[in-house]
Amino acid sequence: MTSFIDNILGTPLKDTRKRKKGNVLFGVAVFLLSESMIFVSFFLTSIILRLSTDPWLPPGVSGPELSLAVWINTIILLSSSLVIYLAEQALKKQNLIGFRLLWFTTSVMGTYFLVGTFKEWQGLDFGLSTGLVGATFYLLTGFHSLHVFAGIFLQMLMLVRSFIPGNYNRGHYGVISVSLFWHFVDGIWVILFSLLYLWGTSGLSFVNRFFS
Repeated sequence: MTSFIDNILGTPLKDTRKRKKGNVLFGVAVFLLSESMIFVSFFLTSIILRLSTDPWLPPGVSGPELSLAVWINTIILLSSSLVIYLAEQALKKQNLIGFRLLWFTTSVMGTYFLVGTFKEWQGLDFGLSTGLVGATFYLLTGFHSLHVFAGIFLQMLMLVRSFIPGNYNRGHYGVISVSLFWHFVDGIWVILFSLLYLWGTSGLSFVNRFFS
């Protein structure tokens, strides 16, 4: 049946799918590269401001604390990359039930991270207008949270589409794209986590308290 379709189209069906997948991945790569440039500009600006501002923290402000809640949030978000990878593998094996369960679990983990981020904001002793430390912290974490929210929205969209009969007959390029975007979001958080929490005495003090 496939060879018959190939003869009608004049182009091998597998080659067509490969080209389409290549086009999709190229488009996603260009988008992620543009997003990376935005984040890199934010990172460099934050580093330059921090190195050139003394003191970095205004009087009476302790800055973001590397608490146990932040560690848990980080572990959950980074673990979600493994979960979404397993979801994608389940879909490749045509295990729709496993895919939906793992895919939904990824969204739940992302939502947990967002809620944890909002709770952290409420407990901080500085705001957006509290000097450069407040402006850079809320800009970086807020922009990242916006991407997490976008990732969750796209995941929900892909989950709904998984119930459309024959939706994956021609491939699952949407799932691949969303999965790559989610890995990107997690990778960005590793850099943010290092800049905002591990740079300075906050991370060291947490380690000392944990092992003392």
